[in-house]
Amino acid sequence: MSERKIKKNRIYHHFKGNDYLVLDVATNSEDGSLYVIYRALYGDNKLYIRPLDMFLSLVDKDKYPNVKQKYRFKLVNK
Repeated sequence: MSERKIKKNRIYHHFKGNDYLVLDVATNSEDGSLYVIYRALYGDNKLYIRPLDMFLSLVDKDKYPNVKQKYRFKLVNK
């Protein structure tokens, strides 16, 4: 798992361009895996979940070679 930590109630920027508000981290009751719960700050403000490891992962530079952002989600307001 990554050494990066999730900061709740903070805005994160996705490498594809949109911003999201991280609400919390939830635990799957079946297997203990962790998920980030976050809300889109655009459009219909949909609520999403994503596995914690995926949320904290690096951008796949093979798939997205022109992306400058290092991580899939970058903390905006520290």
